[in-house]
Amino acid sequence: MKYVIMFTTTPELDAAVSPEHAEQVYRRTYDWFGTNRAVLTAAGAQLQPVTTATTVTHGGDAPVVADGPFSEAKEVIGGFQVIDVPDLDAAIAIVKTWPLLELPGVSVEIRPIVVD
Repeated sequence: MKYVIMFTTTPELDAAVSPEHAEQVYRRTYDWFGTNRAVLTAAGAQLQPVTTATTVTHGGDAPVVADGPFSEAKEVIGGFQVIDVPDLDAAIAIVKTWPLLELPGVSVEIRPIVVD
């Protein structure tokens, strides 16, 4: 079954992490991608910062384009990856090993992909 895993962070908490610790965790993140290569699909990407976002919403008579997101959440999606695993338990097991989870404000959202 395919799932999208979305890596989220809370930007205001990023400053609390020392550069040395962040570098160590990011190095382990590259290893994580290598370790889990068998279940990763070609779909996935790291995203530019949320400050580069453009949002299109319904504005009454026509769509409205605005700089930035309209999210009320403090977390932002920093990237995503599609994984192909037997079930949700397998997806959770992989996500639990995501190295950045040890940093403040980091989480990973898991969603199954709709299959027609």
